[in-house]
Amino acid sequence: MGEPSGPPTAGSVSIVIPAHDEAATIARLLESLLDGAMPGEFEVIVVCNGCTDRTAEIARGLGVQVVELTEPSKAAALAHGDTQAQHFPRIYLDADIEVSAATVRALSMALDGTVIAAGPQRLLQADGASLLVRAYYAVWTRLPQVRAGLFGRGVVAVSAVGHERTRTLPAVMSDDLAMSEAFGPSERTVVADAVAVIRPPRNLRDLLRRRIRVTTGNAQLDQTGARSAEAKTSWGDLARIVRDEPRLAGCVPVFVGVALASRIVARRRVRAGDFSTWLRDDSSRGAGRSKTRRRRFLS
Repeated sequence: MGEPSGPPTAGSVSIVIPAHDEAATIARLLESLLDGAMPGEFEVIVVCNGCTDRTAEIARGLGVQVVELTEPSKAAALAHGDTQAQHFPRIYLDADIEVSAATVRALSMALDGTVIAAGPQRLLQADGASLLVRAYYAVWTRLPQVRAGLFGRGVVAVSAVGHERTRTLPAVMSDDLAMSEAFGPSERTVVADAVAVIRPPRNLRDLLRRRIRVTTGNAQLDQTGARSAEAKTSWGDLARIVRDEPRLAGCVPVFVGVALASRIVARRRVRAGDFSTWLRDDSSRGAGRSKTRRRRFLS
């Protein structure tokens, strides 16, 4: 365990993909990433952590490097992937999204020395999502910190200088928020020509599971003092959304209800010191490539 398998690629960009039981999504990601990539353009490393399914087998079959760890830990997978990666820019991908080779190139080109961290636009495809889920994301995608931050995109690209900045970050559940907060507004950017396709939960139960995990991780980050006030949602943020788009007034109570319910459960987890239980939604992982009408939110 812990040794890479599969053909190494020369590449000029290293891509690290932590994956825990992602047999339902890993092929979708790798196919979207490698379709259009030039031979040897990317060094792709899939770090399977604590997998009990066919994630590693599927990834190997698509010709990328695979590392298997026994511990089901995203933080450990990211750290180990870094030890295997050889190049910069370095890009970290969640295994349940879709990105293209063109997006990877656009993110890499955005790292110009002044900008040392970059993320893509989000394309949320709410295929089959309930009305309550869509109402929640209609508000969430319009929050100023969500629009400006690198978190919640499933992709973060860093230069060598940016990597040094993040190398000593604490291992927290909200790793993408911690990474986003490590950079000032002038050091990070959201690239207009880069897009990550993200599938949100399809039902309220799975949305709550995701938000409880995120809220617990945010509280953990607060304990380190690494989350700024600008990264938190205020009543003023919600008021401005309604002022600018009055049609969303009915969505705000849904957003607030989900946030409050998540906070109540998260507080119990924080008091118990439980920062390891990883609640994830499986409904989004079964969404596939639906041909039905799609609800999309771009941010």
